Amino acid sequence: MAPKNVPADEQLVFAPSPTLSTPPDLRFLHYNDVYHVEAGSAEPVGGVGRFQTLVRYYREDEKFKNHPKLVTFFSGDAFNPSLESSVTKGSHMVPILNGIGTDVACVGNHDLDFGVKQYMNLTSQCTFPWLLANVIDPALGDDVPLGNAQKTVMLTSSNGIKIGVIGLAEREWLDTINSLPPNIIYKSASATAKELIPGLKQQGAEIVVAVSHQREPNDNKLAEKTGGGLIDIILGGHDHYYAHSFINGTHVLRSGTDFKQLSHIEAWRKSSGKGWDFRITRRDIVSSVPQDQEAVKLVEGLTQKLNEKLDKPIGYTAAPLDARFTTVRTKESNLGNFVCDLMRFYYEGDCCIMAAGTIRGDQIYPPGVLRVRDIVNCFPFEDPVVVMQVTGKQIWDALENSVSNYPALEGRFPQVSNIIFETDYSQQPMKRVLSVQIGEEPLDENREYRLVTRGYMGRGKDGYTSLLIEEEGGTAKEIVSEENGVLISTILRQYFMSLKVLGKWKNWAPDMTEKFSRVQHSLQSKHTFHDATSTTRDADPSRPLPRRSSIAIPPSQKHRNGAQEDPDTDDEDYEYDDSELIKFNEHELGLLRRAMRKWWRCVGLKHTPNCADEVGKEELRVDWTRAIAPRIEGRIKEVKKS
Repeated sequence: MAPKNVPADEQLVFAPSPTLSTPPDLRFLHYNDVYHVEAGSAEPVGGVGRFQTLVRYYREDEKFKNHPKLVTFFSGDAFNPSLESSVTKGSHMVPILNGIGTDVACVGNHDLDFGVKQYMNLTSQCTFPWLLANVIDPALGDDVPLGNAQKTVMLTSSNGIKIGVIGLAEREWLDTINSLPPNIIYKSASATAKELIPGLKQQGAEIVVAVSHQREPNDNKLAEKTGGGLIDIILGGHDHYYAHSFINGTHVLRSGTDFKQLSHIEAWRKSSGKGWDFRITRRDIVSSVPQDQEAVKLVEGLTQKLNEKLDKPIGYTAAPLDARFTTVRTKESNLGNFVCDLMRFYYEGDCCIMAAGTIRGDQIYPPGVLRVRDIVNCFPFEDPVVVMQVTGKQIWDALENSVSNYPALEGRFPQVSNIIFETDYSQQPMKRVLSVQIGEEPLDENREYRLVTRGYMGRGKDGYTSLLIEEEGGTAKEIVSEENGVLISTILRQYFMSLKVLGKWKNWAPDMTEKFSRVQHSLQSKHTFHDATSTTRDADPSRPLPRRSSIAIPPSQKHRNGAQEDPDTDDEDYEYDDSELIKFNEHELGLLRRAMRKWWRCVGLKHTPNCADEVGKEELRVDWTRAIAPRIEGRIKEVKKS
C-alpha cells in the first residue's frame, strides 16, 4: 500500500521550458553510493526505512496512477565500506537493493572491496543486472567485463519504450580496489560509449542512459564527447554529493549518498521526435518522512545480532581521537599517529606509512569508552598490514605521492610513524618534499628500511607505485605478505585487550601478554597512558580491584594480570560482561560532567580545539582498563622555501 501524507518537500532541479502538463513518457528514479542502512542524527538523516517510503511513494501513489511505471537506476558502491559490511562482506545489502526495486546498476569500486569472487557471489543474488562496459578481464574470455558484468542492457518501460543502458567507469578507481585480477584492460569511457551505443540504437533504443561510477569532471568530459544525440542522460556515482549540469545537450546527474537523497526524473519525448525533455526533482530523506515498516523490520533483522557484538566496550580513550577527513587527509592526526605507531611496533618496523583513506570514521571520538563498533567503523577495510623492505628513495617517492594532490581530501595523504618530513605545498606535485628523517637520522636514499604499511599500498594503489611489491611487478621485497598479515582492526582489538585489567578473552595466552607488553612499552614512549586506578580502590596495590555496581565482572576475572580467564564462556571475543546496565552515583556523574566540559573545550565551544589534549587523571579515571591518550608530535611539517 502506498504511503500517505509524504511531506511535499520536493526540490526542483531542472524543468523543461515551457512546462509540460501532459503525463511524462518515462519516469526514472536514481540513487548512488549507499553504505549505512540505519538513519543518522543530522539532517538529512537518511536510512533505508525512510528511503523506501519515498521509493514507494513515487512507485505507487495515486498521483502517478496514469503515468508509466518507475524505472530505478543505481550507480554503484553498496557492498562496502560500512560497519555492517565489515562483518557481512556486503551480503546484507542484497535484500535491500532488491527491495528498493532496482532495475539496473553500475559496478562501483567499493563493490569489489571483498574481491571479485565475492562481488560475483553477491550480484548473482541480485534481481537486476550490473553493468561495466569499459573494464575488461581477459581471464574471463575475449572482451569480457570485470566480474562478468554486462556491458549494456535494454530495458522496456511499462508503456513499451525501449531504454538502452550502458555502464561506464573511470580509470582512476581501478587504483583504489584492493584486489583485481591480473592484466585488467581499461578502455576509454567515451570511446566505449561511441562503440556500443550505436548497437543499442540498432536494437531499438529510443533513449540512452549511461549509469556511471566516476568523478563529476569525468562525467562532464563524457558528456562533452558523447552529447548531442549519443547519450541523453548520465546518471553518475562515486562523488558523495548531489549535483546536476547540462553539457552539450546531455544531462549529468549524481544523487547524493548514503540513502540521504534520491532523484525522481520525468522525461517527455520532444515534439520533433528527436531528443528528450527532462524534469528532475531532488528529494532529501529527512526525519519527517515516515519509515516504511517492512524496510525497518528488514534492517532490524540484518543488524540485531551484529549490534549485540559491536556494542561491547573494548577500550577507553582519555583524549579526543581526531578521525575527521578534513584532518587525516590534510595533516597529522593523533589517531593516525597512534595507529601507525601501533602497526610499526606490532611488526617491529623501522617506519610506517598509512594512506589516510584507511581511516573512515570521519568524526572526533570524544574521551570515554570505545566499543568494537568504533574500531570496525573507523577501520573497515579487509586488506591486512604488510611489511616490506624498501630503499630510502622508494620511501621518499611514496611521500611525494602522498602529498601530490594536496589540498584535495585524497585518501593517499599520509599518516606516519618514526618519520618526520617537511613539505612545501606551493611547489609542483612530486617536488614538494623538502626533507625526510627516519628516526633520529636523515633518510638515506640507498639504505634499505623495514616499512610497515597496508597491503593496499603494496599493490601500488592510490598512486603508491614506488611501494609496489615484486609479485605485482615492482621492486619492494615482501617480509610479511598479505597472506600472512593481520588486519588493522584486529591489531587494535588485540591491543585494547592487552590494556585491560579485567576481562581478557579466554584464549589470551602468555605469549600474547609478552608481545603486547613490548608494544605497550614502545607506545608509551610516544603516547601518554592513564593507568587503570579505581577512585574507590584502597591504597594497598596488592589487593584485587573491587566489583563495581556499574560493570558485572565474573569472579574468575578479578585479577590484574588477566591470567585467570572465564573457562565457561563460549564467546571467543569475550571482553567483559556488560549485561548489567551501567549506573552512576553522584560522584561518578560529577566526574563525567567534568570530562564533558573538558570535551566541550576540546571541540571549540570555549576555545580552539586541541585534539591531543587528554582528560587528566584528576578529572576521570577508570578501573577496568588503561586509557590511551595519543599525541600530535609534528611529524608532518608544512614549510615554504624562502
